Amino acid sequence: MLTVYQASSIVCQPFSCQRDNLTIRGHVFRKGSGHLPAIIVCHEFMANQSTVRHYAEFLANLGWAAFTFDFCGGGLKSSSDGEQVEMSVLTEVEDLMSVIKYVKQRKDVDTERISLMGCSQGGVVCALTAAKLKSDIERLVLFYPAFCIPDDARRGQMMFAKFDPANIPPVVSRYPMKLGDVYVKAVINMDIYEEIRGYEGPVLLVHGTKDKIVNISYARKAHEVYKQCEYLEVEGAGHKFSKEHDQIAMDTLKKFMASNASSK
Repeated sequence: MLTVYQASSIVCQPFSCQRDNLTIRGHVFRKGSGHLPAIIVCHEFMANQSTVRHYAEFLANLGWAAFTFDFCGGGLKSSSDGEQVEMSVLTEVEDLMSVIKYVKQRKDVDTERISLMGCSQGGVVCALTAAKLKSDIERLVLFYPAFCIPDDARRGQMMFAKFDPANIPPVVSRYPMKLGDVYVKAVINMDIYEEIRGYEGPVLLVHGTKDKIVNISYARKAHEVYKQCEYLEVEGAGHKFSKEHDQIAMDTLKKFMASNASSK
C-alpha cells in the first residue's frame, strides 16, 4: 500500500473496500505501529473525506487509527463509486457498515475497539449504524448531527430540495446535487430518536447554539435519549464549526477519547 504522505509522524495510506458492486475509497491516518484502536470519521452531506481530514489527523495524534472515506454518491467530488441520485441516509449506513467490515479484517487494528465519528448527515449515519451494531461500537462522536432530516422530508424541504411530500417526484433536486426520491423515501417515515436509542455506549454530542441548518433542539432531544451522553453546546457556533469553535469541540473530543476506556 502506497504511503500518500508522512508529516508529524502521522502516516496516511489509501484503502478501498466494496459495497455490493461499488468501490468505496478512503484513507487511514495513524501514528506508530501495532494494533491501534480504530475510529471511522464520516463526512457531511454534499462533501467528501477532505472536510473531516483534520479530525482524522487529530485522532491519529491521540493514538487512534483514523479512517476517512467518501460515501457512494454522497458528495460533489466523491472518489467512491455510485450515483448521487441513488444516495440516501440508508445507503450511507450500508457504506459505513462495509467500511467497518473492512476495518475488522485489518491486522494492524484492535478489532475489539472500533468507534465512530460523524458530522451533520454523517453523524446521523453513525448514530443509526451504532444503534444496529450496539456494543460492537466502543464509542460514538457526533458533531452537529442532522437529526432534522426526517422532519425536513415530511415538510417537503431538504436543504435546497423542495417537493410535495405527498407526491415525491423521481428526482427532487438537480442542482447542486442530483437527489432521487430514494433520498426522501428512506427517511420520511423515520422516527429518528427511536432508531438511535438502541446504542447505549458512551456518546459525545457537540452542537452550536446558532446552527441555522439543524436547530439545536434536535441535539437537546438526542441528549435526553442517549443513556451515556456527554453533551456540549458551543455558544455562537453555527453549522460546520469555525476554527475557533472547532478548537473548543476538539478539546472536548480529546478528553472524551481519553475517558471511558474500553474494558474489553
